[in-house]
Amino acid sequence: MDSIFKEIVQIMHHDYSGFKDKKDWDNPNYFLQKIKDLKVSNKLTKESFTELVKDYLLDFKDQHVYFLQNDSVKTRKKEYGFQVRRYDDRLYVTKVSSENRLKCGMFFKSLEGLTVPELVELHKRLLFEESAERENWTPIFSLYNYGEIEDLNGNQSLFQFNIYEKSLYYPTYSVSSLTENLLQMTITDFMDSEAITNMLKENQILLESTEHWIIDVRTNYGGSDASFYPLLSYLMPEEGVNLEDPEDKMLFNCTNENTERQLIELDRDIENTQDKQTLLFLNVMRKEWERNKGKGLVEFNFEELFPTTIFKGKKIPNKIVILTDCMCGSSGDSFVEICKQSSKVTVIGRPTKGLNDYTNLVSMKWNNEFELMYPTSRLSRIDKGNGMSGIGIQPNIYIPWSPKHLEDDIDLKTAISLFT
Repeated sequence: MDSIFKEIVQIMHHDYSGFKDKKDWDNPNYFLQKIKDLKVSNKLTKESFTELVKDYLLDFKDQHVYFLQNDSVKTRKKEYGFQVRRYDDRLYVTKVSSENRLKCGMFFKSLEGLTVPELVELHKRLLFEESAERENWTPIFSLYNYGEIEDLNGNQSLFQFNIYEKSLYYPTYSVSSLTENLLQMTITDFMDSEAITNMLKENQILLESTEHWIIDVRTNYGGSDASFYPLLSYLMPEEGVNLEDPEDKMLFNCTNENTERQLIELDRDIENTQDKQTLLFLNVMRKEWERNKGKGLVEFNFEELFPTTIFKGKKIPNKIVILTDCMCGSSGDSFVEICKQSSKVTVIGRPTKGLNDYTNLVSMKWNNEFELMYPTSRLSRIDKGNGMSGIGIQPNIYIPWSPKHLEDDIDLKTAISLFT
């Protein structure tokens, strides 16, 4: 496994698109020695190796970098069946899936005797967010067996965690009328371009006759930017918006290895895609990777996709509110950032996840046992200190998260009030 680790280090120092920006951030020799020590003591397992690699990768402070143990039954099953969010010194249960002993609004005061402030200090590297409402506590909970919880009646007790099969994720692409002249659209990812296109076709009459929209992307797991392009004709103003920023370029790290890995994935996507617009996007990407193979960080030519950078929209809708939160990332970041440039759009809620300084992920696999996913492109805005990592795309109207959100949809009510 030490040879695999050395390959991972090579990728992060050469193929990862942030390799120049984050030079010397990591300490590979320290982790290589730990792997060798475990090997000598016969304690090096796939699980321990995976945890060490994940720990090593934390030094890059990039939530677009993932290391997976693909054959791990333990990994697949390890879910506690609920999610939490920190507010002050409490970890509030915000979502319940398999764990039916819990209800939203209950909160944890400690984990195995450690208070929340102590946990924050102890797990700085895993949390690494500046704001409590942006923290992801899921990996922290996986390190503990029980916590002290307070229920909705104020009763306190020790709560032993159970491990459940990971809940299946079902995306939502929906449109519904709230009033005669107001509709709500919910999009939980941009992974299925055909499903989103079908949603627009099936609701075309409603979409083209409803003046006011609310688009909920508070939870959006990203996907492909091409998936939301059909929406832009509704979201941009009639006079159009120039979406090109000459000082903000996307540069692709076209090493030989990245090109070969990207072409494999692009060929697979092309074979499995029928939507014409998505196919055009994928084929242009494929052509650009081939054309620039071995050239390092370069800008791609997307003129075939965007002969003009002026996006003109429809008259209806004439006013749009987009709801955002820190669970909206990747292509969700892109969607919100583009929409903010429209005079028809107001963004409310919390800043998005902010993953897109480094994006366009590719995978490296080892015998279907381990997989490293890492970005191959970077935004030039990073050079001017204008990156979005840890910051996200800021809303026009910021609504801090609080436990009151568990009792009432404050964001949605605020959005509706903007139309009255």
